Amino acid sequence: MSGLLSLLGWSFLPNLVTGWTQSLYYSITIRAGDPHPQPGTPRWAEHRRRIHILVVTLYLLYTIYEADWEIQQRGSFYSDLGVPVTATEREIKSRFRRLAALYHPDKVSGGEQEKINAFFVHLKQAQDYLTDPAKRFAYDRFGPEVAGWQHCATIRDYLVKGGQQIVPYYGLAAVAMYGMGLLGYLDWGKFERWLVLGCMFLFEVTAVTRPAAPRVLEKLVNPIMSSFGGRQPYLQFQAITLAKKLCVTIYMAFSQIGPLLSADTSSGNIVIAKEGQSEEQALRQGLERLEVAAKRLDMDATNLLQLEMAPFAGDREAMESTWAKVREWLVHNTIRSDPMVRDAMGRSMTKKRMNVPAGAKGTR
Repeated sequence: MSGLLSLLGWSFLPNLVTGWTQSLYYSITIRAGDPHPQPGTPRWAEHRRRIHILVVTLYLLYTIYEADWEIQQRGSFYSDLGVPVTATEREIKSRFRRLAALYHPDKVSGGEQEKINAFFVHLKQAQDYLTDPAKRFAYDRFGPEVAGWQHCATIRDYLVKGGQQIVPYYGLAAVAMYGMGLLGYLDWGKFERWLVLGCMFLFEVTAVTRPAAPRVLEKLVNPIMSSFGGRQPYLQFQAITLAKKLCVTIYMAFSQIGPLLSADTSSGNIVIAKEGQSEEQALRQGLERLEVAAKRLDMDATNLLQLEMAPFAGDREAMESTWAKVREWLVHNTIRSDPMVRDAMGRSMTKKRMNVPAGAKGTR
């Protein structure tokens, strides 16, 4: 569902929602009967730019909320056992014994026995990891995937295994970003993108290697999130997951919102200037695109006219007669639409009406 929304979000959904929102905005702010700003006018383009920025911003904020909601739904070994993240080994074992008295497979019978067995095994695994210092250290920093890591017994073993995953991840991300920059896809905010990637790398390395959680997580994020009822503070691996989602959201904002902040709407269209490009150059490019579109439209009209003339193909006399009438119509239409010709024809008709007897037919 999230992937589908992301696909729709950047190819179709924001433009559609922006159109609806702009229509709703005009229906609320403009009195009935008053004209609405027409597409192609600077006022309409400026309204559309601001509304589009608002729509994309709200969508990006929703992706952050969705990522946090998924983290809370997955839970952790601490929440499954019902103990705080600061629980001691004694508290964890005591809590497990109470839960085992309720969910031990020998005390449950019926159709849900298989489900209860799986839950009990999960609780046993949670107790084993949280009562072992090395495993607890690894779980807090790398998440439940450490259960599948083989030949890891000490903290150093887990750090080496985690480093073998972290370094290639950021290496591939840097290569991909550099390649997309060479292709011209990341023109806006090049320096800021590298800065975000570097900060994310430093945050993850700090989170997984330090004995305690990063200060920004311990002193700022967790106290704020714990103020909401029923929430446990983020573990390091949960904070890293959320931070990665935040980085992706920031990159999307650079691509979707950044160019709109400096867009020129004075021409009635949203002309986006690329990095290092003046507004005049951007406007010139917009005019060039308009010229190309006009040529394409002229070509389509010619093809359509040829299609209409297809029934006369092979009949040279009919084709010449038709083309002659078309040329004659174009000449007459061009001449009659000329302002000087229309003015002369109007004066001539007025003069004729003035010279005829009063009451004669055609004088009114």
